[in-house]
Amino acid sequence: MLRRTKLMSIETETEYGGTGASSFSSILAIEELAKVDASVSLLCDIQNTLINKLIRKFGTEEQKATYLTKLAKDTIGSFCLSEAVAGSDAFALKTKAEKKGDYYIISGSKMWISNADYAGVFLVMANANLNMGYKGITCFIIDRDTEGLQIGKKENKLGLRASSTNSLMFDNVKVPETNILGQLGDGYRYAIGMLNEGRIGIAAQMLGLAQGCFDHTIPYLKERTQFGERIFSFQGIQHQVAHVATQLEAARLLTYNAARLSQTGKPFIKEASMAKYFASEIAGLTTSKCIEWMGGVGYTKDFPMEKYFRDAKIGTIYEGTSNIQLNTIAKLLGKEY
Repeated sequence: MLRRTKLMSIETETEYGGTGASSFSSILAIEELAKVDASVSLLCDIQNTLINKLIRKFGTEEQKATYLTKLAKDTIGSFCLSEAVAGSDAFALKTKAEKKGDYYIISGSKMWISNADYAGVFLVMANANLNMGYKGITCFIIDRDTEGLQIGKKENKLGLRASSTNSLMFDNVKVPETNILGQLGDGYRYAIGMLNEGRIGIAAQMLGLAQGCFDHTIPYLKERTQFGERIFSFQGIQHQVAHVATQLEAARLLTYNAARLSQTGKPFIKEASMAKYFASEIAGLTTSKCIEWMGGVGYTKDFPMEKYFRDAKIGTIYEGTSNIQLNTIAKLLGKEY
């Protein structure tokens, strides 16, 4: 379905099979999909805001023609950065790439890799010069069927259960030098840039998820009666609903503003962190409140509120925890004053 509607290649140029639409269009699509299922939304998010964007920005013409066409047609991409010792401190990664003639040998492992179970192409961050520290980190394009690439177990997660999250092992994986994406040693810069933009996508996902849960809940409150009155008629409930609705609208404005700034080439990093932080926190608040408003049935799997609740928690963790977002916001505010 996503392929037929070209939701996996929203910003990709038409010459490669995409729609050629704006980055704001990606954000809107991610939000709308999350209203129904956050896992499907995440698939669309990673493909558009990370995989396609990295190749569009830094790929050679040959890489674009090969991989953007595949990604628009029938291939899913996966972004491989995190490791056992490299989570929030992403640049502590240990996966290494050793040069051998006109190719590299990649050894190491990755953890918490979204889409890994069904991805056809992986963008892998590996250090090609450990003596240079994070400035040796380089991005490699690796096809799924490359010898030595092993997909590990699928994590048994609290939420986003329709989205695969796996470990990866690289056992002397041979990658041609021509599969370096961008410049040698610039991987750290690409990762920072994409994660900054990707946070807007996560904000949109959390916003859509929260709105979807809210939209499912309010009609129930207007139909169910207690003490001879509709639940929604009680002022205590009305005030809570109004509070959450206001928070949702604030999250939407933060997210759209960050997307607008990014699309127009203006500074957006602080705003992206604000949007990601606030939308993630509000998704947790909204889904929790919706379960409470629904009462006992909200705690059952007969209604979708508990799924929204489970799916929301990851928003405060991946692509930069809430504390990392607060660090970024404070750091940038400190430079403004």
